[in-house]
Amino acid sequence: MAPFLSHAVPHPQTLAPPIPRTRHRLAPRPPSAASFLRGLFPARPPPAKADLLRLIVDQGRGLETQSDPSRLADIVACIDALAAVSPGADTVSDAAKLSGTWRLLWTTEQEQLFIVRNAPFFRTAAGDVLQVIDVTGGALNNVITFPPSGAFVVNGEIEVQPPQRVNFRFTRAALRGSNWEVPFPPFGKGWFDTVYLDDEIRVAKDIRGDYLVVERAPYSWNG
Repeated sequence: MAPFLSHAVPHPQTLAPPIPRTRHRLAPRPPSAASFLRGLFPARPPPAKADLLRLIVDQGRGLETQSDPSRLADIVACIDALAAVSPGADTVSDAAKLSGTWRLLWTTEQEQLFIVRNAPFFRTAAGDVLQVIDVTGGALNNVITFPPSGAFVVNGEIEVQPPQRVNFRFTRAALRGSNWEVPFPPFGKGWFDTVYLDDEIRVAKDIRGDYLVVERAPYSWNG
């Protein structure tokens, strides 16, 4: 019986040349819809940020707000809106973002505002009010400057507690001049929550319910 399939070998000249084998590379995966949209519409500051900065610009770092409950309510509403932009966002673990010299824009903190208001009675005027944070070194310095060379400095230790909390303990305080220093006993401990943070400003609320709005200063304080 003849085989079902023929095994005859064709003439060599009729053999087709071998097809070279090539490596096939997978085409890159197209970007997701979310990534595509982010590219078209880059992140913009939340509207509440602009509203907040507009509301505090003429408030004398908070001095004027003390007698204006309506303005205070509007400012707090903006802060609450900023806090709601990314609820529970980790704003304290990134040392590069949280660390630095921050300059006061506005606060409800009575002790700082008392010194700012009454500095002229001591024949001086308050300059920049600073909060200097070093996450890696675990340090916090609150500084009220009295140009050209004076400052009231409160030194403290910190421990970050993600996602938003910084625990602090003050260890030393001193009033400094160009070549003199008057020490004060250390006082105070507590915490503050950084409820909003970007490359320009930081907004915090502390254990006593006081608010703080600071901007990243154009210089570093190393006193």
